[in-house]
Amino acid sequence: MAALLAPRTVARAFRVVALAEAVSWALLLAGMFVKWVLGTSEVGVQVAGPIHGAVFVVYVVLALVAWRVLRWDLPTVVLALVSSVPPFMTVWFERRAVRDGRLPVGAPVTTT
Repeated sequence: MAALLAPRTVARAFRVVALAEAVSWALLLAGMFVKWVLGTSEVGVQVAGPIHGAVFVVYVVLALVAWRVLRWDLPTVVLALVSSVPPFMTVWFERRAVRDGRLPVGAPVTTT
């Protein structure tokens, strides 16, 4: 269990899920376009909707885990959570968190 909550593991998982959340948004938006604009099929929404929902929930849980494990301050976790709502903002937040040193990549992480 300790390895799963290691800062590098949490950071890596958060980065992967942030990207997956944006991809699932794209798939859902494409499905909505086909359903509502083209009016041809609901399959895209029926498939992408639950996938996006599941990835969204995983993103929110990982943001809360990162808050504790990576010792984010309250504004950072709030921004991470708010970024889960608009399409593609999770990628923006992930890049910003890496740039600001809140989401470590590369060098070993200390949590003291």
